[in-house]
Amino acid sequence: MFKKFVVATSLNTEMIDITSRVQEIVAGIKIDTGLCCVFIPHTTAGITINENADPAVRRDMLVELNKIVPQRDYFTHIEGNSAAHIKASLIGSSVTVPVEAGKLALGTWQGIYFCEFDGPRAREVWVQITG
Repeated sequence: MFKKFVVATSLNTEMIDITSRVQEIVAGIKIDTGLCCVFIPHTTAGITINENADPAVRRDMLVELNKIVPQRDYFTHIEGNSAAHIKASLIGSSVTVPVEAGKLALGTWQGIYFCEFDGPRAREVWVQITG
């Protein structure tokens, strides 16, 4: 089963919790056990799993990523978004989550986050589920 949905970002750099949207897709296909791959078909955005209890974690992650890869540096990429490309490579373009009893088998504090590094934009998220 393959599905897509769009995430509309509103800031240049942000992390958006997409866990519930992915879970809706998993629930809709009615499998008991399998794997759910969430993929981002973009070179200036990423996907990660991290804590979803305290929003300060998202803020802290973005602050530290901006320290590691500043928005403006001595980049040569003509489009001016090299920082976004670097951050996307550091975070990665996909995550795989087990599905158990028809639900994403995430840890108690885990959520799936779309990471925007060159927004605002309308971005696609691809979800592939096998079971």
